[in-house]
Amino acid sequence: MHPRFLAAFDALPSTLQTALRPILDDPDFHAVLTATQVANLQQQTQLDTDNLALALLPLAAACAVATVSHFNVGAIARGISGNWYFGANMEFVGAPLQQTVHAEQSAITHAWLRGERRLETITVNYTPCGHCRQFMNELNSGTAIRISLPQRAISTLADYLPDAFGPRDLAITELLMDEVDHGYRAEGDALVQAAVAAANASHAPYSQSHSGVALITASGRTITGRYAENAAFNPSLPPLQAALILLNMHGEACDQVKSAVLAEVKDATLSQFAATQATLKALGCNELLQVELHKA
Repeated sequence: MHPRFLAAFDALPSTLQTALRPILDDPDFHAVLTATQVANLQQQTQLDTDNLALALLPLAAACAVATVSHFNVGAIARGISGNWYFGANMEFVGAPLQQTVHAEQSAITHAWLRGERRLETITVNYTPCGHCRQFMNELNSGTAIRISLPQRAISTLADYLPDAFGPRDLAITELLMDEVDHGYRAEGDALVQAAVAAANASHAPYSQSHSGVALITASGRTITGRYAENAAFNPSLPPLQAALILLNMHGEACDQVKSAVLAEVKDATLSQFAATQATLKALGCNELLQVELHKA
């Protein structure tokens, strides 16, 4: 079991501990519960899905990197596949607060990067802030997505974000988590090709500034992330943060990034380079290669 889960695990009810231990002890556990595992946990604990997700929130919150606020927020994104994806807030000492990641963003992006195509429910241990409500409104689930919090009746995003403004108001048909391929040509070494592949699946319907990041960690793992743009602009999630979310969910420290590649469109309306370079530098990584995207 990853050390970050130990304290939260010890505080869980014994029945849930017994059911969870084989999952958490698996070295391949990367903060995802498969549909089969969820069903098995329900059977062993006699909890319905909503109460099971609430019971698991302390484990998600244990993934927080709250180096500035020291306030852990956990979220679980529940996909139509039946798989559940942990998420947690992330903060980076030495980088501006605008570079932080909220727990709901983390769980949603985690699901997106794992190939989930639509979400049914977001379970979170604190009320979603306005930033996260707007981020969720970009999803192809729309305002019908369910929001579950401890000791509250389940509501929908429409309840939390009345009179919402989002992509549909701008006649945008490409929604976050839709499957896309922007058709950029894969060329260069393996890390460059990984960054291009990430950019091909990025979500940038407002600026068309598609971008993707690929990281190499001290362990030799390759991690990729892609840009997630938002109709309200400010809640957009940079590709580096997406990659750092996945890195964190794999249980690796963000200060263990050794080198990175950013793939983006030449002369794009928006460039991720300066912010990516600055955040990586704050994390101790000074090796960033910028490559241009070209259509196949």
